[in-house]
Amino acid sequence: MAYADFKTFLRELYEGASPRGVVFRYGVLAFDIVTVLFIIGTSFVPSNDLVETLDVVFGALILIDFAARLLISRHRMKDFTRLATWTDIIAIVSFLAPLAGEGGGFLRILRTLRLLHDYQMLSRLRNDSDFFRRNEEVVIAVTNLAVFIFVMTAIVYETQRSHNQQIANYADALYFTVTALTTTGFGDITLPGTVGRLISVAIMIFGVTLFFNLARALISPNKVRFPCPVCGLQRHDVDAVHCKACGTVLNIPDEGR
Repeated sequence: MAYADFKTFLRELYEGASPRGVVFRYGVLAFDIVTVLFIIGTSFVPSNDLVETLDVVFGALILIDFAARLLISRHRMKDFTRLATWTDIIAIVSFLAPLAGEGGGFLRILRTLRLLHDYQMLSRLRNDSDFFRRNEEVVIAVTNLAVFIFVMTAIVYETQRSHNQQIANYADALYFTVTALTTTGFGDITLPGTVGRLISVAIMIFGVTLFFNLARALISPNKVRFPCPVCGLQRHDVDAVHCKACGTVLNIPDEGR
């Protein structure tokens, strides 16, 4: 396969609307989730040959994915100004060089958020899933909150495990993150020092903001994203026939049409 043909093939997988490309991108999304579950699970078991082998496998797969996306990128230098690029680099380093801190791979979940915010992925989810179409704001709000919890858990674990006996694994770090986010403050686990207090403040401020954003999405009237072809109004009632802004007849797809 020629170099140009290979790039075309990769672009079809990562950007195309073909069934093969759609399945591939859903597979990448599933791989991101499996990666996070692997990191959570292995935090509770001692390091062994199997875990180290799987670390290398995950790292190699992430590296291949990263190299492929970089190869087809039309703005490679600009890519390195994006958070998603650096979270992938952190994940690759953390899996292939365990001494750099396996918790860095936890930041891999940020790519799941990026995929969910990608226009093509959102468009495909809207077309494929009636549930997503009707609950898009809630799904994205839940994802934002979950990403924040997992990332802050990783930060707590990596910054505290060496000197804080209360943080022995991800479960302890997750417990502290959730209690700080909800401002429950049981006090059985604390983060000492200036850095610990700043992390606690960040969890409380940003976490509560995301939590209220989720609450707003749950309470607000259920709407679907369907741009009006005339005025461009983005969101309409699920059963809307006409655009509220300009009166244009809408043809919002649903399972009954």
